[in-house]
Amino acid sequence: MTRRPDLDALLQDVYDRALAMRSVTLLADEDMRDRVDHVSRNLSNRACVRLLMACLLGKLENSSVDPRKPYTEIASEDCFSGRILDERYLSAFIHRHDLPCNPTTAFLTPTLRNINRPLFVDVELVGRPRELYVKTLQLLEDVATGHVDADTLFVEVVRVLLLIRDEKKARIGSLMEALRRSKDALPLSSEQIVTLIRQHLACRGASRLPVLVIAAAYHAVGEFIGEFLLPLLSHNAADLQTKSIGDLEIRLRADDAVVMAYEMKMRKVSKEDVDIAVAKIICSNGIVQNYIFITKDIIDPAVTNYASRLYEEMGGVEIVVLDCIGFLRHFLHFFHRSRAVYLDAYQDFVLAEPDSAVGSALKEAFLALRQAAESGD
Repeated sequence: MTRRPDLDALLQDVYDRALAMRSVTLLADEDMRDRVDHVSRNLSNRACVRLLMACLLGKLENSSVDPRKPYTEIASEDCFSGRILDERYLSAFIHRHDLPCNPTTAFLTPTLRNINRPLFVDVELVGRPRELYVKTLQLLEDVATGHVDADTLFVEVVRVLLLIRDEKKARIGSLMEALRRSKDALPLSSEQIVTLIRQHLACRGASRLPVLVIAAAYHAVGEFIGEFLLPLLSHNAADLQTKSIGDLEIRLRADDAVVMAYEMKMRKVSKEDVDIAVAKIICSNGIVQNYIFITKDIIDPAVTNYASRLYEEMGGVEIVVLDCIGFLRHFLHFFHRSRAVYLDAYQDFVLAEPDSAVGSALKEAFLALRQAAESGD
């Protein structure tokens, strides 16, 4: 049994060779190249490329394992734990080199968890798009049957990921340069910024954006009003895991305790949502003074009336439902002289989010929309 325990050094070697061969494919087989491109470039599902990398890493660590068996539940001599390799080694590798992959393990996605059989090509994985999983399993089959060695395929996958990373950076850089050229133009009005943000919220995959709309407001005027935003939590993190009270939490200047919590909803806020908020407020031991729902949907008067009646019962804690654009419009007009600072803060928050929360297409869409607005198009 041949083992390669220094996996960090192995991964760095893979990266260095992929970087050196960035413009030249290592695969002579055109169909195999197409499969690698399809799996690596699919924007709707980034779990498969991470699964593929974990299985290839398992094969590189121990040449006797079967890359199609990344589950110890299979209970054969040639199986291995893809999740352990993924979490212990791939996570740091992906983060260090800013590779366009999911920030968390592929093995906790609904399609890939709780599997106790090999990932042979005839396995029907319940995931979308189906073709993506078919091509991923075929690449694992190619390695297992000796059509390509794991090392070559791993370098090719990382090579393609580097191309995607650099293409994205080039597009973002070009859009940023266009904005810099127009920075001497008259600043957008408050209403123009409202229109710009509304257009961005209407894009696909925008569920994280309402959080950033509110976060940018506190970033822009926090020093002035003496209220500050606590660090943003992961887009996919559950409140029970993080022990957070809301999606956004605000503290006073000299106090780390939460005084205001915001919860974002892409749908209508319900009475059940209000009841859950009440439970969280009670568990916070009195540190929350105001709980605000921000919704992109219509506001149900029955829900707002229900929430308002809880004020005395909650000992002076107010629960309110606001719509996202209404909040933004009022903020921008109230702090009209800070509108340019706000817009820059929103842009910074959008660009700083991981692609799993705000996709690269959504980042590019904002920059393009802003450039069009500032150029008068």
